[in-house]
Amino acid sequence: MKVAGFTFIRNAVKNDYPIVEAILSILPLCDEFIVALGNSDDDTERLIRDIDSPKIRIINTVWDESIKEGGAVFAQETDKAYAAISPDTDWAFYIQGDECLHEKYLEIVKREMEAYLNDEKIEGLLFKYLHFYASFDFIASSRRWYRNEIRVLRYGNGIHSYRDAQGFRKNGRKLKVKLIDAYIYHYGWVKPPKGLINKVRNFNQFYTNEPFAINQIAEDSEFDYGNAHRLLRFEESHPAVMQKRVSTCNWKFSVDPTTLKNKMSTRYRVLQKLEDLTGWRIGEYKNYKKLS
Repeated sequence: MKVAGFTFIRNAVKNDYPIVEAILSILPLCDEFIVALGNSDDDTERLIRDIDSPKIRIINTVWDESIKEGGAVFAQETDKAYAAISPDTDWAFYIQGDECLHEKYLEIVKREMEAYLNDEKIEGLLFKYLHFYASFDFIASSRRWYRNEIRVLRYGNGIHSYRDAQGFRKNGRKLKVKLIDAYIYHYGWVKPPKGLINKVRNFNQFYTNEPFAINQIAEDSEFDYGNAHRLLRFEESHPAVMQKRVSTCNWKFSVDPTTLKNKMSTRYRVLQKLEDLTGWRIGEYKNYKKLS
């Protein structure tokens, strides 16, 4: 069984992405790892090369600055990394620059890849998600946050990243996947208030052509944590590769998380309560077909 990891990244230092931790978290499962390194103006390339693993292969890319709608450039860069994977690969493991796999799930993922290696109807493995928000001590847990996404793909032709690189399609259709008992830890929203404002300002430029939308958030404005809707305290351990970052970069989250639910509409609260009681998320968007 041959496994290839793949990702894309640009300006990881300037935007404080834990790309090194992301790569290291799944590297033990990979025989090779492709990094589509975008045209950066910081030390991102040095970060990747300092991992010093013979498994890692960097391909230099240039982002298409004309793509300013819906985050499509992220999908394009993901596809570039996927296209560089060795053709004799069985499984392709995708990880984004702000995600990590806890080491306690390594054996589970390996076992599932082995179990479905020859089952052609399984085209991918679906992971559960923990979305950390504001600090390493809280996770965002509400209908606003996606619960599952594909991160392991059966390698082959016709696979392409979908929309803003959240998921994948094969020849335009949804992939048939198996849900596994493993979580991806998403750290993209773990930043101090100023860092979160800069994140939104930076991301807006890849989702719209409208100058107003790009600049509507002033650098000195106050971040609205109501975006999370609901925060729950995280009581477990972070991945070993994240421990240094957690211990040196965490900060005191000064907002009372219990007040965030006040941002929810009455309809939203009812739907959230139903989900909490039954596990059923009405109207949930699924970019996949889950097989039992």
